Amino acid sequence: MAEITGDQRVQSEVLEGLATAVNHRRWFVELAVPYLGDNPIEIGSGLGDYALEWAEHFPRFTATEADPDRLVALKERLADQPAIEVRQMLLPNSERGDYSAAVSYNVLEHIEDHVGALRSMGDLVRPGGAVVIIVPAFQFAMSPADIATGHVRRYTKKTLSAAMTEAGLRVEKIHYANALGLIGYFMATKVFRLMPKEGPMVKVYDTLVLPATKAAEQLARPPFGQSVFAVARTPA
Repeated sequence: MAEITGDQRVQSEVLEGLATAVNHRRWFVELAVPYLGDNPIEIGSGLGDYALEWAEHFPRFTATEADPDRLVALKERLADQPAIEVRQMLLPNSERGDYSAAVSYNVLEHIEDHVGALRSMGDLVRPGGAVVIIVPAFQFAMSPADIATGHVRRYTKKTLSAAMTEAGLRVEKIHYANALGLIGYFMATKVFRLMPKEGPMVKVYDTLVLPATKAAEQLARPPFGQSVFAVARTPA
C-alpha cells in the first residue's frame, strides 16, 4: 500500500531551505524542459518552486502533492496561477491519464515500491511520452538527513535504469549531475551531520560554485554527481 515516508515537518523545512538555491533549481528546470511536451504533470511538487518555473514554458501544467498539509499550502501558493491545476496524488496508484510527460524530482527515493511508482507515472502519460526523473545519487552518501526526510535509497545510473526498464519504460537519457554538490553534500550531512537547510553554505555554493559546475558539465558529463537525471519513454 502506498504511504508517505519520513518526517513531513523536516521535509518541509528542508524544502524551504533549498528554495533559496535559485541557480540550482533553474539548472534542473532547464534539464527537463525539452522533454515535457505541452501538458506535463509533476509528481511531488512540494512547495511549488519547480512548478512555478516549469509552468512558464507550457500552456497547461499539473502540480501534485501527497502530504495533506503541503497540499493545502501548495494550493494557496498557486491559487493565482490559472494555467496550473493542483491536485493530490500518492504513488503507486492505478490512475491512467493523457499527460504529455510526468516529471518527478527527488521523490522516487521516498517510495518503497519505486518500480510501481514509475509504472504509475508511465500510465499517466500518453504513448511515447516522457517520464523525467531526478533522484539523489550513491548509497554511500546516505546520511542522517536522508533518513530523517524518508529516503529509502539513493541511486546510480545502473540502478535507476534497471528500475525504469522493469517498469516498462525505455531509457532515453541518463547521466549524473552536480558533481561538486555530491562532495559538499557528503561532507555536510555525512561527516558533519548537518541538515541541508537555508544558510551561508547553501548561498555560497549556489552563487559561486554552482554556475561553474553547470558550465563544466555542459561540456562534459561527470562520472559521478549529487543527482541522477533520467528521461524514459512510454511504449509508443
